[in-house]
Amino acid sequence: MNDRARLPADKPMIFAGNPLDRGDALRRDETALAQLPDSPSARYILFSSRRPLVTSTGALAWLERDAARALAPDGEAYFLGHWGEFACFALAAPDELDSVEAGQFTDTRQAVMVMPPSESGVLAQGLALVNWHASHPYCSRCGGKTRIAAGGAKRICTQCEAEHFPRVDPVVIMLATDGDHCLLGRQASWPVGMWSALAGFVEPGETLEEACARELHEEAGVKVDMAGIQYVFGQPWPFPSSLMIGLTAPVTNTALTVDTHELEAARWFSRQEIRSMMEGTHAEASIPPRLAIASRLLEDWINQD
Repeated sequence: MNDRARLPADKPMIFAGNPLDRGDALRRDETALAQLPDSPSARYILFSSRRPLVTSTGALAWLERDAARALAPDGEAYFLGHWGEFACFALAAPDELDSVEAGQFTDTRQAVMVMPPSESGVLAQGLALVNWHASHPYCSRCGGKTRIAAGGAKRICTQCEAEHFPRVDPVVIMLATDGDHCLLGRQASWPVGMWSALAGFVEPGETLEEACARELHEEAGVKVDMAGIQYVFGQPWPFPSSLMIGLTAPVTNTALTVDTHELEAARWFSRQEIRSMMEGTHAEASIPPRLAIASRLLEDWINQD
């Protein structure tokens, strides 16, 4: 770990910095855990169609038990952890909900742009759990129904008793560099003129460095200096449950051979071009919004000169 991995305190990573005590020891006490959802200290965040319920000020709407259950009487409650004296839960509400008395169900990407940074990490945890539990009602070993256990930290098959745990998919997102230039790519489905760092899932039997080198070579044809790859910072990405691992990777060749199945185009940009893209003054190119780790990688890189 190097100094570059420390983000400025006034510019926290969105979806990171979760303040909750996740209560590992408490999750082993099923009796105590079963009492928490109905306790006076219980507070709930709700999701409808994977959208969080937020207040008119943009903060998460934290509901007491009765208010939460009025909106989601049949939803499973997933224990997130303690925030001070409050026991925090995520709850999936029916998909058809939109505006309710407590607030409005809002697109996650829009919500976190105005949400207090400390809450975006809680949102990421809650949304990832809602996504995972919704897709794992049955056992992948025998096909039997599964039940929630440990407050939502796992599911257990009711037939063969196999344990299943929420998955996190590691994704390397890397800024390939050549001196004062960096490599960005774009996909045809993106907004016109938007460019971003290349990324890809880590495959079985790979280190992060190996995944970084493989993806850059597959998508853009460049080779990297494996010894020069550096970890910068990470970001939880709950769409549906990834961990973005931000890297920089110096290349040993700059000639591009673009895999057009993966990318529409790739090109090298200078530091000055990246600065103008971040300022919104570039004539033809832009970068992803600041909620994305790609934007933070670029910001970190231009500040290293």
